Amino acid sequence: MNIITIAFNEVLYRPLFNGLIFLYNAIPPHDFGVAIILLTVIIRLILYPLNQKAITSQKSLGALAPQIKELQNKYSTDKVKQSQALMELYKKNNINPASGCLPLLIQLPILIALYQVFLNGLKPESLNALYSFVASPGQVDPMFLGLISLANANVALAILAGAFTFWQSKMMVRFQPPAAGQGSDFSAALNKQMLYFMPLFTVFIAWRLPAGLTLYWVVTTLAGVIQQYFVIKKHARK
Repeated sequence: MNIITIAFNEVLYRPLFNGLIFLYNAIPPHDFGVAIILLTVIIRLILYPLNQKAITSQKSLGALAPQIKELQNKYSTDKVKQSQALMELYKKNNINPASGCLPLLIQLPILIALYQVFLNGLKPESLNALYSFVASPGQVDPMFLGLISLANANVALAILAGAFTFWQSKMMVRFQPPAAGQGSDFSAALNKQMLYFMPLFTVFIAWRLPAGLTLYWVVTTLAGVIQQYFVIKKHARK
């Protein structure tokens, strides 16, 4: 086992697995789905400042759209000067245009770790990975509300994940700065295609994944939509 695998297990897999089992033990009636929802809320709270900064930055970019478009047109034939002018504009307004990508980059290893949790963590032998202060439940019942097995794929949750992904993407479209130059029409068309592609891709992937991971995606996306709504509402008052 190499150092990267060990670090992944100790930093992500074991904490998430132990947190999930702890919540499963602590919250009656020991519903695995409820434990996943609570774990998702905790993760969102931990990442709240980072997500808030990313959403605010994207909202600020949307507000600067006219100035961005003006600079893009002014330096349409000189990409170096255009980049310099845009970076000065971002610096002046205290905006990091790449900040919107950071929460996604952090979410990816969390999703991978949770996939391992739902794929292997329900096996009795996996309970050996529990910390000494987390009681072993002996066996984990993967049912959610007595209706959905979160150990298997679920079509309804997959569709719901796609719908919430579309909702969130639709809210973010208005924040995107305008495209520059002759390729602006192509870029706008590409953005529109991605708006529909990502939800469909989410459904396609979730259709084959353990429903526990899909439930996590549904809850974290809904939380993102709610957080974006309050950011938009706050800026609308200014």
